[in-house]
Amino acid sequence: MMQTILFDPLLAWPVIYVLGAALALITAIAIWRGLKGWPLRLLAGAVLVTALANPALQQEEREALSDIVLLVIDESASQRISDRPDQMAQAVETLEREVANLGMDLRQTRVGDATDNQGTLLMAGLNELVAEVPRARIAGAILLSDGQLHDAGLAPDLPAPIHALLTGRAQDWDRRLLIENAPAFAILDEEVILRIRVEDQGAVPPSEQGGMTELVISLDGDPPTRVMVPIGRTLDVPLTLTHAGMNVIQFTLPQADGELTDRNNSAVVQINGVRDRLSVLLVSGQPHTGQRTWRNLLKSDASVDLVHFTILRPPEKQDGVPVTELSLIAFPTRELFMESVDDFDLIIFDRYQRRGILPMVYLDNIRRYVEDGGALLLAAGPDFASADSLFRSPLAEILPGRPTARVIEEAFLPEISELGQRHPVTTGLEATHTPLVGSDDPWGRWFRQIEVLATPDSETVMTGSNGAPLLMVNRVGEGRVALLASDHAWLWDRGFEGGGPQLEMLRRLAHWMMGEPDLEEEALRAAADGQTMFITRQSLADTVGDLTITGPDGAVVVVPFEQTGPGRFTAEFTGAEQGLYRLREGDQEAVVALGPAAPREFEQTVASATALTPAVAQREGGIMRLEDGLPDLRLVGEGRNAAGRGWIGLTPRDAYLTADVTVMPLVASWMYLLLAALLMIGAWLREGRR
Repeated sequence: MMQTILFDPLLAWPVIYVLGAALALITAIAIWRGLKGWPLRLLAGAVLVTALANPALQQEEREALSDIVLLVIDESASQRISDRPDQMAQAVETLEREVANLGMDLRQTRVGDATDNQGTLLMAGLNELVAEVPRARIAGAILLSDGQLHDAGLAPDLPAPIHALLTGRAQDWDRRLLIENAPAFAILDEEVILRIRVEDQGAVPPSEQGGMTELVISLDGDPPTRVMVPIGRTLDVPLTLTHAGMNVIQFTLPQADGELTDRNNSAVVQINGVRDRLSVLLVSGQPHTGQRTWRNLLKSDASVDLVHFTILRPPEKQDGVPVTELSLIAFPTRELFMESVDDFDLIIFDRYQRRGILPMVYLDNIRRYVEDGGALLLAAGPDFASADSLFRSPLAEILPGRPTARVIEEAFLPEISELGQRHPVTTGLEATHTPLVGSDDPWGRWFRQIEVLATPDSETVMTGSNGAPLLMVNRVGEGRVALLASDHAWLWDRGFEGGGPQLEMLRRLAHWMMGEPDLEEEALRAAADGQTMFITRQSLADTVGDLTITGPDGAVVVVPFEQTGPGRFTAEFTGAEQGLYRLREGDQEAVVALGPAAPREFEQTVASATALTPAVAQREGGIMRLEDGLPDLRLVGEGRNAAGRGWIGLTPRDAYLTADVTVMPLVASWMYLLLAALLMIGAWLREGRR
């Protein structure tokens, strides 16, 4: 029980102060006049003033509350290496027992790896605990960590000490691989420089200091390259990307004897390979209405260098004009088709027929160019069905269709074939165009088609009149070839009957032929968002098998695909570990990296008190190593030093809960009146004596 005296004045305090001053003045006058009863008069007045102040006795029934100790346990990735989990488990068990022996409550929270590679937010966990309990009951806070936190400046202002218990060992050392600079994009077939550094941290043994170490470099999971690199010096690593799209490069250091962990011995860099410029050769056999369509398409792409070769005056044209008076410029055909043909990424023949301008040896060189990895697109008109057709040349060996010599002159609606619904060149093509209002057709009609018979190994992705092949594609050797059996694609460009997706179709076709990774008909692609990967399997088959995922630790997981569109199958997987994952489905393989190239949690793995020292010292706490044994817990007064050799202190808060409050007058009112009257009578009697 707690008793206190309080005042509940009957009048305002200023009035009581004035009455007290008047009493002092009256007493002074009485003393001046020599009245012998002035002490009694003073006491009588004091009794009345005290009665007006109304003193009361307050009694509180209190229930003592236990003090609270806050414990923040660091369970980030760096705390899962070596024997640190065992150290933490033993420390938590002992702290729970000792805090209970002191009659205190232990409130704890566990802090893992923060999202978005923020590292260890230990102080954020402490702040959350502080917000959950009354400050008046906090006797201290204990941080169980390796000291590698990334929000040390956010320590809360506590009325009690903060202590840190460090895991790890004093003899720990570690070696890590640091990527100092890596570009997000790189031009294909051009050297790009990556800047890396190998660093040693902690108590490095003499046998490992300085010197060289092996570095293993692997591109897209291919057989690795091994080189020796210096330790402690920045190194420039030259690389050349050979394919467009995402290139995943993994750098790995072999684990050294005695180092703390190999989790930071690897780093993954993802570089998007892009072509510097796409070089396209367009050969127009004669001026015609659709010729500008091809030119507009290719010129609209700023990354395309276009060489346009148009035959305006064929050799058979005899108009009597002397050659010396012609303003036409002779085209360097030999240089283009013999010496520099391999410099082009794509060659397009637009309504071209044999007229003796390009000798057979030139056309045979183009065939060789395709087989060696080039791309050829043939946009056919009536010339393809004639005796001078390009089919009657060495190109016949690689073309995906042969003409029947029939030209179909009738209206027809181009349609995507069953195979074309799954082929990336034509899949979803209807969704890219808004048809004419009120029309049931997805696009406008064409009026001319060259009848061709598709070769057995070609793929027909669009059909025309009576289901005849209209657009055929094929792979020849290392290259690709396509045949568009109509010269009326320009009708879509002109908006006839609502037009059609002519530019989108031709853009996809051209980029597929140039090996654009996103347009591969058989592909396995993966994109990462944090620790989740999104996998897409593009295939011409009706079904695909399950996806096999091999994690950084070698664990294998099988995930089924779900069909989300024609020829499109997707899957989603969340990886538990950061690092390089290898994906396989059938003969398709891919690699994807989860997590940052250099996780912040593993930048520093050797336990250290440096980051915690300012926050702990400001609150009179201490920092101890668990390898030296768990310190004893002692009770210390507020503001006193709370740490010493082998012990840490907690501040008792003496917090309580008021269960009941009773207030009663200190003296009854009639007692004040009686006492004041007696004192006044005594003063009168004393002053009445002579």
